[in-house]
Amino acid sequence: MNDAREPGPETAGPDVPPPTPWWSRPGDQWSGPQGQPQSSPQQPDYGSSAYGTPPPAQQPPAEDPWSQPTTRATFPSGAQAWGYPTDTIGSPIPPPEKKSRRGLGTVAAVLATALLAGSVGGIIGARSSGGDDLLDSGASLGGGGSTTATVDRAPDSVAGIAARVMQSTVSIAVAGSGGNGTGSGVIIRSDGYILTNNHVVESAASGGRITVTLDAGESELPADIVGLDPVTDLAVLRVRSDRDLTAATLGQSRALVVGDPVVAIGSPLGLSGTVTTGIVSALNRTVNVGEFPLFNAIQTDAAINPGNSGGALVNAKGEVIAINSAIATLGGGGLFGSEQSGGSIGVGFAIPIDEARSVAEEIIRTGKATHPSIGVSATTVSGQDREGALIRELSSGGGAGRAGLEPGDLIVEVDGEEVSSVDELILAIRKNGVGDTVTLTYVRDGRTQEADVVLQDLRRN
Repeated sequence: MNDAREPGPETAGPDVPPPTPWWSRPGDQWSGPQGQPQSSPQQPDYGSSAYGTPPPAQQPPAEDPWSQPTTRATFPSGAQAWGYPTDTIGSPIPPPEKKSRRGLGTVAAVLATALLAGSVGGIIGARSSGGDDLLDSGASLGGGGSTTATVDRAPDSVAGIAARVMQSTVSIAVAGSGGNGTGSGVIIRSDGYILTNNHVVESAASGGRITVTLDAGESELPADIVGLDPVTDLAVLRVRSDRDLTAATLGQSRALVVGDPVVAIGSPLGLSGTVTTGIVSALNRTVNVGEFPLFNAIQTDAAINPGNSGGALVNAKGEVIAINSAIATLGGGGLFGSEQSGGSIGVGFAIPIDEARSVAEEIIRTGKATHPSIGVSATTVSGQDREGALIRELSSGGGAGRAGLEPGDLIVEVDGEEVSSVDELILAIRKNGVGDTVTLTYVRDGRTQEADVVLQDLRRN
């Protein structure tokens, strides 16, 4: 899948975008441009008003081994290293070559010889050099217990949490025009609605096949796409079952603090029911993973790998507090012999459930999600008399243009809330809905002014 998408109505970023770390989604088929990590990653700026489009094309900087290359490296599976995700979507691993019967016979002969030699050695070693017996025919080390193992774990232990949440997590297999692969999902309603990532299933949006595996592999069901939202990288599927499914309990991501313990559950590398643990490493991250960055992402050190995308990140109560979506990786030494694939380095990112819940509800109600926008392209201005989001361009017919704002205006507040960057402007706008009116405070020619702007859907600007 090509990551070079058409620009949207709102762009973002400084005139010369700072180098970014190597962000990628946990996957390998729809990967995007490569990038290399920095020792001190800087966060890029993005367009104003709830999600923006990429900044205007810039002249490439001088080549630097730690900068972001403009070329793409292709995985053997068809994936591209670094960038927009896929979730282990790629070509199947070829079966091992068949050995000739003659070769197997040779191996069998060698094994037989080894076993014979071991038997002789055992007989010789049964007595010590002094001639004493070294064996005890009644030997028992005790502690065997009953033949029936009893598993009893505290509900708030990792094992207890995993046992509950595992019933609400699924593996997703996708076959579509964009490739084949796997991902994860979370059952959010007992009548078959499943929340996952857009990048996991989008290849099947135009004539593909999606299969959901429930109950740790015991049952497989075909799934239909209810709706896709590339802006937030979320999607909702639905399966039809003759029984009620076990829906996950959704928590509140706004209640999280750095250091809270978390558990990630999903199907990394196609290994369903995998559980990893960690903590909330950071909050409110902005991660550049393609046309639409992740805002307010939750950073965790719980191991997340290709195939974890769309799976659950849960708190100590077993409540889903985020949907795993992206990883930072150093690459190299990949699984299955791929020299370019990269695994977890303890820096993963998840979409807060507060945002995912509202997007999923809108998709279930209408089949799509909307995102409020003021209709501008902007860049962050800092280190001057006033900090804020500087308008570079206005979308035709957008709310800001209709309210009288002009290129060169510096937006410094939204509804009385100070904003010092484009990211903060976006987050302030996203607290509202399409059709709402917000009051923007901006500076023009040294004078502070206000304007009431009606928010429109980002995709319609």
